[in-house]
Amino acid sequence: MAAAERTARRKAVRDFKRAAIVDGAKRVFAEHGLDGASIRLIARAAGYTPGAIYFYYPGKEHIYGDILSESLAALGRAVKDAAAAATDGEARLRAAARAFFVYYRDHPDELELGFYLFQGIRRRGLTPELDRQLNGRLIAVLRVLAAAVREFGRLDEEAANLETVATASQLVGILLMDKSGRLKTLGFAGETLVDHAIDVLVERLRRE
Repeated sequence: MAAAERTARRKAVRDFKRAAIVDGAKRVFAEHGLDGASIRLIARAAGYTPGAIYFYYPGKEHIYGDILSESLAALGRAVKDAAAAATDGEARLRAAARAFFVYYRDHPDELELGFYLFQGIRRRGLTPELDRQLNGRLIAVLRVLAAAVREFGRLDEEAANLETVATASQLVGILLMDKSGRLKTLGFAGETLVDHAIDVLVERLRRE
């Protein structure tokens, strides 16, 4: 067997094992959260020994960070693609904001894991380096929305960032209320509130 083939096979095996670890970890994190998860539980869910997990990850925080990083990359692609497909400034703003909501609406497990990024109810962190990496990913997603806000509203960078963070916070709140069933109890759907929030933002930017 050629060296290139052996290298390719080893990489395929590593990728397969890593995917199994990540899939198992997603189930464990969904059930136990970051605090309640352990390498032992993740190993059991993945079908490996704890020692095998440590070969790929130094700890559960790094697995959690890897999952969140991949989720944010997918979110970023969804928001960027939605904005790129729009034909004018207002349409780009509406598409980017709605794509943020729709992605998490359609991936509720990623939403729950992603509440770490928004600090959830309790403030917590992974490691300083992982925090920086993940916050960087989140900022990259919000920059797409900020560009649309700045273009449509003709705002300076500071004002555009303020509107963007306020809008993202509102969308996250709607997602949380929707997922918890509170919106249904109050007689509203998440999509209705998102459309209303975007309408209000557009009208305010238009007036200003």
